[in-house]
Amino acid sequence: MTGRPGSLALTARVSRVRGVRVLLIGTGAREHALALALARDPSVGEVHAAPGNPGIAEVATLHSVDPLDPPAVATLARSLAADLVVVGPEAPLVAGAADAVRDAGIRCFGPSGAAARLEGSKAFAKEVMEAAGVPTARARLCESADEAAAALAEFGSPYVVKNDGLAAGKGVVVTTDRQAAIDHAAHCERVVVEEFLDGPEVSLFAISDGRRVLPMLPAQDFKRLRDGDRGPNTGGMGAYTPLPWAPADLVTHVTATVLQPTVAELAKRGTPFTGLLYAGLALTSRGVRVVEFNARFGDPETQPLLDLLETPLGGLLHAAAAGDLSTVGNLQWRTGSAVAVVIAAAGYPESPRRGDLITGVASAQALNGVTVLHAGTVIGPHGLVSAGGRVLTVVGRGSELAAARATAYQGVSRIHLEGAEVRTDIAAAAAGQAAEPSPMGQ
Repeated sequence: MTGRPGSLALTARVSRVRGVRVLLIGTGAREHALALALARDPSVGEVHAAPGNPGIAEVATLHSVDPLDPPAVATLARSLAADLVVVGPEAPLVAGAADAVRDAGIRCFGPSGAAARLEGSKAFAKEVMEAAGVPTARARLCESADEAAAALAEFGSPYVVKNDGLAAGKGVVVTTDRQAAIDHAAHCERVVVEEFLDGPEVSLFAISDGRRVLPMLPAQDFKRLRDGDRGPNTGGMGAYTPLPWAPADLVTHVTATVLQPTVAELAKRGTPFTGLLYAGLALTSRGVRVVEFNARFGDPETQPLLDLLETPLGGLLHAAAAGDLSTVGNLQWRTGSAVAVVIAAAGYPESPRRGDLITGVASAQALNGVTVLHAGTVIGPHGLVSAGGRVLTVVGRGSELAAARATAYQGVSRIHLEGAEVRTDIAAAAAGQAAEPSPMGQ
């Protein structure tokens, strides 16, 4: 491959003789992590991305496409003679991008629009879980203010109110303020009101071929904007894996009671789930409960997970898209830990500021064990500038969690973005450490 992540090259092509030609859909740090992992796979001959970002351009040829236009995605895949399309974000999946690609005769890693309703509708996800016997919180679907008020009274405080549809990771309110819960419900067409689940939250991803699942390592992300889990919900401010405190049988238990039953139920309905099934879990005093399902790789958990994945990603996703994971075997992982820290723009998440100069990316990337992944960036007249809410993700890898965490924050310290929002406590409690007081470079 040419270049390093973090430089400002606009395009690059990764070519290997007779390799799989992959088209990756998306623009974020998750897609940058996917692109890097795909480019490392010897079986992958070419990586293409649409629309991509400046970091992805280091390892892929970029193309212009509207990810929310399924026919356009399929047309681009045909024009490239792609062997595999990987759809990163949830909105194109819910819109039917994977359906259009498969209708064009091209293999796609990503669920159909019908199966992606598992993320696109909280009410549908609850229906599937009930049918599959998957443990989850008690809930009520509410379509009016009166119904929401009654459900809030039934479940009590803390109040949990979820937009029934997609909300880019920011459609959930958990609060002890009843009026805030009512206000959130009033701004949504339909909401699911749930009982509050105690205990830590864990993310567990699984690759599915529509019949079977291959679980990944458990990870934990941090949704609140500021240290100590304060401030508004965001799309995610950081994550780490593996979890040194998690029960030893967590993956086996969740695979048997959550992931496999859900995939089996969707197959029984005639809507097999081929792609990445993301289970957001609460480890409650009453056992594991599902908080939510997502229908794609999570962001930012994907970034540290793929940093540790040894199994070649291209072959793995191609086998799932072909409907047969039996040839893959159990996933293989590097030893050690990985920690991801998000650098977000000033004003995130309500009104992120754009156009601020970003410096120090190459310096951070030069550190051993550091990977800098682009999300909301573009090339401006004077260099790299911010162009979205979450701007960069810095991943640090180490022999154990404290070392990985130190490496990640060392990378963060070399990057400067005026007014940036950065949490200093990602993985601090799990590593038994205090948070760094000054994470950003000057």
